[in-house]
Amino acid sequence: MAGGWWAKAQGGGMLLALLGWISSCVTTFVPLWKNLNLDLNELEVWNMGLWQVCITQEEGVVECQAHGSFLALPPELRISRLLMCLSNGLGLLGCLLAALGLEGWRPCEHKPGRKRQLLLGGGAALGMAGITTLVPVSWVAYDTVLDFWDETVPDIVPRWEFGEATFLGWFAGAFLAAGGLLLACSARSTSTAAPLAPAVRGRPGGHHLHPKNADLVI
Repeated sequence: MAGGWWAKAQGGGMLLALLGWISSCVTTFVPLWKNLNLDLNELEVWNMGLWQVCITQEEGVVECQAHGSFLALPPELRISRLLMCLSNGLGLLGCLLAALGLEGWRPCEHKPGRKRQLLLGGGAALGMAGITTLVPVSWVAYDTVLDFWDETVPDIVPRWEFGEATFLGWFAGAFLAAGGLLLACSARSTSTAAPLAPAVRGRPGGHHLHPKNADLVI
């Protein structure tokens, strides 16, 4: 029963980790971190991401333009680029390490200690990936809120709002952290105790034999 529960925990942790990693990769590259609707032209919607800005028109035409220079970007976008790329790498590394440490897989099948180390390492990498996803997404969201409620900016100036990638990034970070935690906690299931030596029973007469003298009895 316990072994089956830990196997289910590993499967659930691996599923969450994969979903979180895929969502984090999508969040990194989609230009949906911020949305802007222009009052002067309601037929256009501006979307900003870490790599480019896109304009969606009513006819469904999308025009995208990459950011001009990395150094010209605001600090939150520059650091978010680096952290999200780091998160994608850590997430991939964590999934690979954890997959090798899962029970039932042939790699390191006869080395439970090595499997435990792989699960712990994979869980730690996934946890770091979750943190490096939540930090940039939350930072950009915080700056968006500050700019939106900035009273020094006239009301006629359009304000950026949260994009769909912001919410996807929060879910991705939570999935990565939860998956890494489950995998790290399930590592204890691989540390199986060594089986005890079977006791030597005596004959029906009630006499018990000492293991050292068992070969002397005919």
